[in-house]
Amino acid sequence: MTQLPDQAIDRVASYFQALAEPTRLRILNLLRQEEHNVGELAEACGYTAANMSRHLAVLLQQGFVRRESRGTSVYYQISDPTIYALCDLVCDRITQQHLEQAWPLATALKKRPIATRKFA
Repeated sequence: MTQLPDQAIDRVASYFQALAEPTRLRILNLLRQEEHNVGELAEACGYTAANMSRHLAVLLQQGFVRRESRGTSVYYQISDPTIYALCDLVCDRITQQHLEQAWPLATALKKRPIATRKFA
């Protein structure tokens, strides 16, 4: 990010802002497997088709997905698969942080004597 002009910084911020919404991450995760139409995505995420369409519009505007009309349905698919490299990088980092934070607790629990219960 060295020496980026303000306009580029604004564009990068918009890109990450689109990813800051859990529903959009769920959509990207579903589209990782295969293309889906609005109804399928809405059902899988538990939202209305109108709500799903608003989220898809943001993803479309940022270039994450593309749409294809087929009859009366519109199917969405990933247009930029590099998004998964970014998501995997972040997810791996979060998982690593979680393990690092949980490790001292797990070690402490292992050292703690387990109380035995005697049955009469």
